[in-house]
Amino acid sequence: MSKNQLRQQNGHGGKVVIFGGAGFIGSNVADQYLREGRQVRIFDNVSRAGVERNLRWLKGRHGSLLDVTVGDVRDEQAVRWAVQGAAEVFHFAAQVAVTTSLAGPVHDFEVNARGTLNVLEALRSMEEPASLLFTSTNKVYGGLPGMEFVQEGRRYVPRDEDIRAQGLSERCPLDFESPYGCSKGAADQYVLDYGRSFGLRTAVFRMSCIYGPRQFGTEDQGWVAHFLLRALAGQPITLYGDGMQVRDILFVEDLVRAMRLAQTNIERLRGQAFNIGGGPERTVSLLELLEMISRHTGREPEIRFENWRTGDQRYYVSDTRVFQAATGWAPRVGVEQGVARLLYWLEELATTNTAVEIHAG
Repeated sequence: MSKNQLRQQNGHGGKVVIFGGAGFIGSNVADQYLREGRQVRIFDNVSRAGVERNLRWLKGRHGSLLDVTVGDVRDEQAVRWAVQGAAEVFHFAAQVAVTTSLAGPVHDFEVNARGTLNVLEALRSMEEPASLLFTSTNKVYGGLPGMEFVQEGRRYVPRDEDIRAQGLSERCPLDFESPYGCSKGAADQYVLDYGRSFGLRTAVFRMSCIYGPRQFGTEDQGWVAHFLLRALAGQPITLYGDGMQVRDILFVEDLVRAMRLAQTNIERLRGQAFNIGGGPERTVSLLELLEMISRHTGREPEIRFENWRTGDQRYYVSDTRVFQAATGWAPRVGVEQGVARLLYWLEELATTNTAVEIHAG
């Protein structure tokens, strides 16, 4: 059997390995593959609050098809063992917060940059390397220096009409800002270069804001869910800056479809980075989201304001046309519908006892 035939066979039935698979995005991706009867290995250090709930949910739905390995991407030997028998690999494991990277830049580097290098080296050691999709971030574009914004209502918009209409494309200059931006940016470039230098089948998603079920958001990451959780609990919400910063938000169901398409088309997409988000039709400012939450919950959250934080862009909207042209993908879930679905899931979660302990070994 030729290598291409073997790849095609493995791509339709081989093991799927998800680094950081117990988290929000990872558990949603895992569920899609498991529903098709695919074997999935999740490799995760289970350090983030709430991920044990995701693992319990997956185990309850899929049983022995799911293999959970508790480990750390900084452990080179553990990572090499984890990819054995893999046909498709997703790398989501990361230190995810700008604020945490500022407090501990060395830890941030070790997890994000060195951890990614461990994954790449593990794949390079395979007789037939699995394909890899890596999740990068819009923070690789920094604070978008030189871009001018104007205020419209309760949001910022670019003065440039083309950017306002289409969003920011992959041609936007890289400008790493904050230790987090640097570590993820370095990992982003390593993933692309291992495709060039060593022939690995790799692709990168530079993602905007993702939200949806299985997200246990915090102030530093997962802000849509965080706002909803605070509102449901009747707790104040802190905005850093003036609240008019704009993001395109993408419902996780749409992201999972994009990720599956990326793996299916990896031979054509290999070596490329794609901006992935909701695009210009799915934008919202922080203040606008709070207004939406008030409409859905019938409560108006208390808002507190603090100073701008390092690396916080006033505006970021993804131009996803390159990926759409390559795969035919397009988002389907609108902002109002997506926020309502996430709110419903969080309310349902609050009525159930989902605590569970996860043990290594």
